[in-house]
Amino acid sequence: MEYESIVLKDEITVRKIYTIHYFEYMKNFEFPGETHDFWELQCVDKGEIKVLDHVLKAGQVIFHKPNEFHNLAATGTCAPNVVVVSFACSSQAMKFFEGRILEVSEYERGLLGQMISEARRCIESPLDDPYLKKMEKKKAAPFGSEQLIRLYLELLLLSMIRRNLPNPVKPAEEIWAPGGGGSAAYIQIMDYLKAHICGYVTIEDICRENLIGRSQLQKIFREQHNCGVIDFFTKMKVEYAKELIREKNQNFTQISEFLGYSSIHYFSRQFKKITGMTPSEYTASIMARSESQKNVTVQSQADFHAKV
Repeated sequence: MEYESIVLKDEITVRKIYTIHYFEYMKNFEFPGETHDFWELQCVDKGEIKVLDHVLKAGQVIFHKPNEFHNLAATGTCAPNVVVVSFACSSQAMKFFEGRILEVSEYERGLLGQMISEARRCIESPLDDPYLKKMEKKKAAPFGSEQLIRLYLELLLLSMIRRNLPNPVKPAEEIWAPGGGGSAAYIQIMDYLKAHICGYVTIEDICRENLIGRSQLQKIFREQHNCGVIDFFTKMKVEYAKELIREKNQNFTQISEFLGYSSIHYFSRQFKKITGMTPSEYTASIMARSESQKNVTVQSQADFHAKV
């Protein structure tokens, strides 16, 4: 008997990607809204945002179907970080997402992170420009990057549907790869680092408080983040500093002291090492983007009234 193949059914197929963005908004950011003939998802990574009449918290995602009006605004209480992905997909299964606000699992958050990482590898255009209409691809991107973006997005959509069915399908990461990003040790250490974000910790502290060996600790973080645990902790502190800067409630010295740095000069050096900018340069870039947003808002409102 000869071998006979089977045709695998595609439930969701993403045909095109329009935008992939990771935005760090000021706490007073406001985008008046738009419509377009493709899907868009808005996922809150940190803080909270208002979309139409809904307030989305960290870890929540909202989907907008083609030609559906949508807007976005910070709530004024904190400076949010938001992932925005827009794409073309005509699969019938996408009806599941119409009018839905969903919680994102750790596995799905990881897929979003992988998508952003691959986009940085193969997209030349900055991912933090909220007014970008067309992304430009890099001439020399790593093998498979573009395809991986599509696959990660399709996996994200499939996972969210399967997890929210009347009889949920067990997530893949619970079936295999128990030692990955969702391992108990990794989660425990991440919780420890978050709890000590405003302090100073050493590798010895982390090992002692979490009952883990030094080599195993470093192995986990190199596998998950491609860096050592202290380097990762420094990045966490700088990300928190960026959020505090955008909220504009404290000056640089106060932020430095709040995060446990020994001096404002050391804080500035660490900030520039991670971001490529000093705190002052970062503030200027955020403010410039905010001023650009005001101009776009005025023009968008004028266009809207002209159409009406």
